[in-house]
Amino acid sequence: MVLLPFLSKKELSDSDQSNSKHLSSDSSSSLSSRSFSSLYSQPSLLSVLSLSISSSQFEHLSNTYHHCAATLTGHSSYIFCLSLAGNYLYSGSSNGEIFVWDRNSSIQDNYSTQNIVSQSCSAVKSIVILGDKLFSAHQDHRIRVWKIDNGTPNKKYKCIATLPTINDRCTKLFWTRNYVQVHHVDTVSALALSKDGSLLYSASWDRSFKVWRTSDFKCIESVWNAHDDAINSIVLSNNGHVYTGSADKKIKVWKKQEDKNHTLLATLEKHKSAVNALALSEDGSILYSGACDRSIVVWEKESSSASQMVVSGALRGHKKSILCLAVVSDLVCSGSADKTVRIWKRGFGKSYSCLAVFEGHSGPVKCLTAALDTSVKDDSGSGNSYLVYSGSLDCYVKVWKLWVPNYL
Repeated sequence: MVLLPFLSKKELSDSDQSNSKHLSSDSSSSLSSRSFSSLYSQPSLLSVLSLSISSSQFEHLSNTYHHCAATLTGHSSYIFCLSLAGNYLYSGSSNGEIFVWDRNSSIQDNYSTQNIVSQSCSAVKSIVILGDKLFSAHQDHRIRVWKIDNGTPNKKYKCIATLPTINDRCTKLFWTRNYVQVHHVDTVSALALSKDGSLLYSASWDRSFKVWRTSDFKCIESVWNAHDDAINSIVLSNNGHVYTGSADKKIKVWKKQEDKNHTLLATLEKHKSAVNALALSEDGSILYSGACDRSIVVWEKESSSASQMVVSGALRGHKKSILCLAVVSDLVCSGSADKTVRIWKRGFGKSYSCLAVFEGHSGPVKCLTAALDTSVKDDSGSGNSYLVYSGSLDCYVKVWKLWVPNYL
């Protein structure tokens, strides 16, 4: 296993090419025979109709306001993942550290209430929160479960389980019938929770995804060879559809049949390069996919009752690979190797406008999360305020405030 090397902030800002080379070394030796750098941009997906309209066509864009409210310092290595849970923001980095930031702290205090709550020997690739448990996916092929305790300052979380558990690993020694292959054999790249929180899904560069019970951490299903290349992203809809995005340029749609395993429903093919990120609209009717072709493809259901997704068009504006996506309310946030974050909103028909471009990171934007800013009260109902959090290979987390009028 080759661990991701640390570069100084100067080295990061000096060369995007340097970032690409070092990120490609983040893959394990089992995948070293192929190119696996999400930072290598490919030609834009010109074969797909563009849905994004220029700002000159949208006269009200000048009434959207945004600014960088804070830069969170403390990490000394690449930031790979972010997760929001209530009043807390969690960030995971390439040196195995997980930080928690108190969102109740004043932004003027730069979110000064932060704490390293866990540390491992392996890069943290994804974080999800369920009640008082934090699940983290790692480069060493494992998933760790931490007991959240934010009541005591400077207290580290206790690791209460490592998946697969000893019980799961021992099962193979005694029961071979219906045995589930519980081990990931490469980096665990993404995690997702079912709507009711009873199931945890893990996706890996080993081309598989697995399903775990959150009650006892048992692996109950393993879908091997789900893709022809590494799986980079996994998202779940409220109706139980599972979407996986892969370096094989494909998105696959899966559904668990009653009392049976997941079966493949559809394969979505439109990208011409590795799919790095997926995000679903809040009602699950729209899927967004970001890839190295610099495009965000918009997939929509043909009808309210249909399950099949079809291409609606593409959002263009980023100059390099799309690395991450997040949805909050009716906004789509995208982060790119071009070091920017873009905010998109659907307008008339199926067109989208780019409401804002956040500039300030000195390295590729690797992860995003966002939420409504409940601290801002607008009794007039004229608009909504949002907080967008971006994590970058420049080792910083930035907090952005965005206000969007309701008439957009």
